[in-house]
Amino acid sequence: MQRFADKVVLVTGAGSGIGRAAALRIATEGGRLFCLDIDQAGLDETVLAIKTAGGEACAHCCDVSDETQVKAAVSACIAAYGSLYALVNMAGMLRFDDTAEIALGDWQRVINVNLTGTLLLCREVLPHLLATRGSIVNAASTAALAGLPCGAAYSASKGGVLAMTRSIAVEYAKRGVRANCVCPGDINTGMTRDIDWPATMDFDLIGRISSISGPKEPEVMAGVIAMLASEDGIHVTGEDIRVDGGTLS
Repeated sequence: MQRFADKVVLVTGAGSGIGRAAALRIATEGGRLFCLDIDQAGLDETVLAIKTAGGEACAHCCDVSDETQVKAAVSACIAAYGSLYALVNMAGMLRFDDTAEIALGDWQRVINVNLTGTLLLCREVLPHLLATRGSIVNAASTAALAGLPCGAAYSASKGGVLAMTRSIAVEYAKRGVRANCVCPGDINTGMTRDIDWPATMDFDLIGRISSISGPKEPEVMAGVIAMLASEDGIHVTGEDIRVDGGTLS
């Protein structure tokens, strides 16, 4: 399939995990990738992999929670490619805290990256997506749909992403721009390794976030993201698609 032939796609969190998997998949379908991440080394690896496979990609280091950096990144994308067809917003962070003990700064950092960062990218790309009648795919989570023990900040951020995405979908539907969410669950990424668990964590509750079929690699997300971003998803907007191995079934 060449669903993204000659189409420009901006992917955040492209230095690793689901963002990298999505960027690689879209590149195999002809997309021209503009890759964002705070991790320059990871970005360089992703872009090298795309180029080695014969694709086209640029890397741009960016903290998505920083408004100035986001504006500069989108401007750089347009300067490099001249247009933008899709935004794939996969940048994020995860932490666990006892809700009675969470520091305000830790709460705010999660909200700033996961929710505000998603908003900033959406806001900056919308004028360009209107021109191409393009689409947005944001990263929510199963944590937006069900309780996550010691995950108040993460759950709040992802619930906010889901609600915000639905609002964008309704606001822009008549103008030709679609907005959807994926809700990953039990996916092996750098974000889910080496977690600093709070002392009060009840690990009997971990089954609530575990899939029936066991954890999977980020590549299982890539096809769903590509479908939503492409014209195969032309009549899908305001939707959240769980990719969680039956966790919430």
